[in-house]
Parts: sequence; structure tokens; C-alpha cells
Amino acid sequence: MNFVFPPPLAVAVGVAGSAEYFPVHRVYCVGRNYVEHAKEMGFSGREAPFFFMKPADALMPVPEGQIGQLPYPALTSAFHHEIELVVALGQSAKDISVQDAGAIVWGYAVGLDMTRRDLQNEAKRQGRPWDSAKGFEHSAPIGPIHPIARTGVLDTGAIWLDVNGTRRQSSDLSRLIWSVNETLSHLSRIFDLAAGDLVFSGTPEGVSAVSRGDLMRGGIDALGELHVQVC
Repeated sequence: MNFVFPPPLAVAVGVAGSAEYFPVHRVYCVGRNYVEHAKEMGFSGREAPFFFMKPADALMPVPEGQIGQLPYPALTSAFHHEIELVVALGQSAKDISVQDAGAIVWGYAVGLDMTRRDLQNEAKRQGRPWDSAKGFEHSAPIGPIHPIARTGVLDTGAIWLDVNGTRRQSSDLSRLIWSVNETLSHLSRIFDLAAGDLVFSGTPEGVSAVSRGDLMRGGIDALGELHVQVC
């Protein structure tokens, strides 16, 4: 096969405790999937799940023990953090049941869904897509992926984020409105899921803006921490 120019390298995320990498196919995100965050965004907390996507190359992998350097994006004055459990899929699935959805999970990671909130709010007001608010470069910092074979199923456990040492977000995975399995089942009715897909499962309450120089330190029980500095 002859290409008119060299194709880009595959997007991949490191596997914790290994020299292996997880090749990324698509990146799905779940909106408003914690009750209190849904309320702070003006909703009741029990709407059906909805999804948006980020380009795979919007990921910013941060190796274990390092501090990722996140450029402050253009065209925003409200750059918000959203700490999330990321679910990595190891099998394809279509129209999968809630009971069977756990079988396609390969592992988990700590991730940040960074958002140009002012652009998102304007897009909502005009009924337009969120791409400019959610899908820009480096908008998805992510730590190493931990295989489920080592962590076990994560349906409970603390999830939190500090900015410059001050706690901003704090909740528990058990407070997801739609569990991981329910989310994957819903998603598989909309898209044909594939090995290599990542699913950002939603963020707890406490989202707020960061500025240049701010250090974000987030974590999830059993998955360690993700450190990212805005530059």
C-alpha cells in the first residue's frame, strides 16, 4: 500500500508495570454520570446516559511517576478539570447486555476530561456540537492502564482531584448514576465497540477552572495517581 505521505503513528497508552502499550481505537465519554455533578450542571441527576467523543490523538499519556505538561488551550478563559475513571476495552461488542458487559473490560486508568467550559456553554446555548470544547489537542490526559486481571472489577473506591494541594473533587465510584456495565451496554447499542476503545465514565461534582502553573493531582483507589501541570 502506497501512502501520499507517511501515516501517523498509532496512539497508545502505557500498561502499568509493563513495557507493553495499549493501542487506542476510539475515545468515548459519558456526560453527567454522577448525581451531584449532574445537579451542579443544572439537571436532575437521573437522565438517560448520553455520549460524546474525543479524537484518539487528543489523549495525553502521562507515564507513572511523571508530571504531564498540559498546554493551556487557545480561545478559552474557563479551562475546567474533570477527573474520571477510564475503562479500556479488550473485545468487540454490539448490543451487549448489562450482565455480559463486564467481560469486554480489559483494564482501567485515571483520566482527565479537560473542557473549555465557556465554549461548551456557548455551544449548548446555540444547540451546536461540543467538539471545540472537548476534542482539542491534549484534552484527555491519562495515566497508565491497569489490567483488570490485577485490579479486579472496580465498582467502588474513592475518586478525587486536588489542585495546588486543595481538594476540588471527591466522590466514590459507587455513586455513578449508570454503572460501567450499564454504560457499556447503552453505548454498544449506538456504536460497534472494539478492542482498543477507551470510555471516560463521567466526573463527580466540583469541576472548576485551572490556570497556567496549576498542578492537578488526581487518583482512584487501586489505580494510583495522575499528575498534570498546566503550562
